Amino acid sequence: MPTDFLIDQRSARGRFAPLGDRASVREAPINARRPAFDGATISLHWATVVLVLAVFSSAWLHALAEVRHSEFTPVLLQIHRSFGVTIWFVTALRLAWRLTSASLPPFPRQMTKLHRAAVMLSEYGLYALLLVQPATGLLTTLAGGRPFALFLWRLSPVMPRDEMLQTTFHLAHELGAWALAVLTVSHAAAALFHHFVLRDDVLECMAPVIRRHVASSSSQAGASLRLETHAEN
Repeated sequence: MPTDFLIDQRSARGRFAPLGDRASVREAPINARRPAFDGATISLHWATVVLVLAVFSSAWLHALAEVRHSEFTPVLLQIHRSFGVTIWFVTALRLAWRLTSASLPPFPRQMTKLHRAAVMLSEYGLYALLLVQPATGLLTTLAGGRPFALFLWRLSPVMPRDEMLQTTFHLAHELGAWALAVLTVSHAAAALFHHFVLRDDVLECMAPVIRRHVASSSSQAGASLRLETHAEN
């Protein structure tokens, strides 16, 4: 899911500025707790997470049904295709919001240029795949030259069957799926590593509920310590 964390920029220039343009990217003081992403960015991020899990699950179930020659194969393909188109629109909305109105936390000062470059490249890669994957999947369907179902609608063929095009788009879709899976798992692993090993606020910025839970736990621990100290005295 795209890596919205760690990038600050209230304008389009700051948000996608060149890495060497330090004036356009703010930095958070070392060890300072950064503000969370805005509500719309957080909602769209987690909606994308759910949709990506759904699209991979439906693809796996469709492949399994196809091997077993199940009667549910067409239905699962329809669900997979519909989830894919939904991801495309959600991603386009995320990009539009990000370029115009998003409120994003700054980079921590201790982040190196190499780390920032890796974060930004991962982010660009995720956005690109979330837009390209649904397109190659739909083009594979269209090149098949047959009626197909999308959401609750059954659509007529829009072009004659082109086997070479269909094979090409299908291969691109499969390769893109593997790339998306690798980037998604890497993104999730990085977020968990930051939270449980580095113990910084990267995951908290995208999941404020975690921050509230941590703050509440710390407050309760502090209150218990004060009570114990008072009792000893």
